[in-house]
Amino acid sequence: MNARSGSSVWLVALMFLLALTGGSRSQGFAGLGTNAEGFSVPRPGQAFRFPADHGPHPDFRIEWWYVTANLQSADGAQFGVQWTLFRSALAPKTEAGWADPQIWMGHAALTTKDRHYSSERLARGGVGQAGVVPEPFSAWIDSWQMKGVQGSSGPLNNLDLTASGKDFGYQLSLSAKGPLVRQGDQGFSVKSAGGQASFYYSQPFYDVSGIVDVAGRAVPVKGKAWLDREWSSQPLAANQTGWDWFSLHLDTGEKIMAFRLRDEKGGYTSGNWISADGQPSALPPGSLELTPLSSVSVGGRDVPVAWRVRIPQRSFDVTTTALNEQAWMPTRTPYWEGPISFQGTASGRGYLEMTGY
Repeated sequence: MNARSGSSVWLVALMFLLALTGGSRSQGFAGLGTNAEGFSVPRPGQAFRFPADHGPHPDFRIEWWYVTANLQSADGAQFGVQWTLFRSALAPKTEAGWADPQIWMGHAALTTKDRHYSSERLARGGVGQAGVVPEPFSAWIDSWQMKGVQGSSGPLNNLDLTASGKDFGYQLSLSAKGPLVRQGDQGFSVKSAGGQASFYYSQPFYDVSGIVDVAGRAVPVKGKAWLDREWSSQPLAANQTGWDWFSLHLDTGEKIMAFRLRDEKGGYTSGNWISADGQPSALPPGSLELTPLSSVSVGGRDVPVAWRVRIPQRSFDVTTTALNEQAWMPTRTPYWEGPISFQGTASGRGYLEMTGY
């Protein structure tokens, strides 16, 4: 294939990706409720296979490797970092060169109390521009990398994380201080009353150190990070219009993952309480209450940036505060994502992602 025809294939695939990620509401948010015919779908009772499951699953339609970090400098300034690599399949297979139907997209962001910096990258599989190798672990798109450190006891235990965009960048080292956590029912995470689901696991126990670059100023930082791994072919129901997702680092060392997938009836909620030593306890249906408290205008939309999070059976009742209420990702499918703190019956920091507003 010559360069010109390769570019044409790339443009066609890119148009398809944009159509997929901007799908109509009748197909769920970002087209993620589209029928999964021809692709594999998650089934309960399937055990993870490591290290293979750290890598890509081309027979599934959508997948991501997603890191968020709450960081602080020596003078107390707070920062948030996001690094995400998405894989989206036009067909459930791989091929060499430009004919490969696997499309890759990267998002990176750095948030301060005054500014939110972000960047987006697009790539085609089969030509080496983006991809993931499970062991030794490496995920990349162009020069952005999440790479395992040689000599680690496990592929994801120690990672180097790098990305850059206009006026920002970061070089971080992540070291896991706890085990991988299977979300939902041993990694089978249900997303709707109709049974749509994903395979989902996390590494919420990273300690972080490194450098963030803010408009040319290098700032040493330390903090906590959370890695999510998820793949599916139809993770949403067709009537689900977006989600509100929380990852919370409690000062006690415990962690909470919680989300609400919105529909015309209110939403489907799910979550996991994770002990300080990494033991997950799924939150029963109806036990999680996520209530928006106040909204701001951002990206031309009204977005709820303060929340009350309640888990009555755990006597957990907190109110969240955004580090920067204008943490808007102006990407092809725009969304709000940024670091938060919380106070109430517990305290700590975390991340909030909201789509579909």
